[in-house]
Amino acid sequence: MTFTAEQLVAAHKANLDTLFGLTQKTFEGVEKLVELNLQVAKTTLTEANETAQAAASVKDAQELLALQASLLQPAAEKAAAYSRHLYDILAGTNAEVAKVAEATMADTQKKTLALVDNAVKNAPAGSESAVALVKSAVAAANNAFESVQKAAKQATEVAEANFQAMTNTAVKATQAAPKAKRAA
Repeated sequence: MTFTAEQLVAAHKANLDTLFGLTQKTFEGVEKLVELNLQVAKTTLTEANETAQAAASVKDAQELLALQASLLQPAAEKAAAYSRHLYDILAGTNAEVAKVAEATMADTQKKTLALVDNAVKNAPAGSESAVALVKSAVAAANNAFESVQKAAKQATEVAEANFQAMTNTAVKATQAAPKAKRAA
């Protein structure tokens, strides 16, 4: 099968559109990440100033220990919140890229199957076994891709669940630490 100039130009344009779409999604994710980090930097600077002011006004060791204890839990919760925001940004960007990749792959599969079907229709007599072999190879490749895609989705879901569990455990541990110190 031969391609016309118009088909080649259309395929090239579609590839460029996909590339620029992916680039746009990636930059949107980077923008969100920069915004998050700037917000964290501003907040951290403000809180560092407030902490320094509070530490300067401490009158004895007991007050200093109380100040330290009061800062521990919020710091852990803020670190967990930052991790969640970071994960959400990365997961969202990854989901957008994966969606485009899946659509592109589905389109490629459709075009490949159309190409194979066209080649089958125009195959010379006596080439049935070769045609069957090509069709079988294309079907196997499609099945393998779908299996990998399903496995990747499952791995992402497991990683997300583990991340959420780890974050929740860390926050609960920091919440329990001041209570344990008070009890002792």
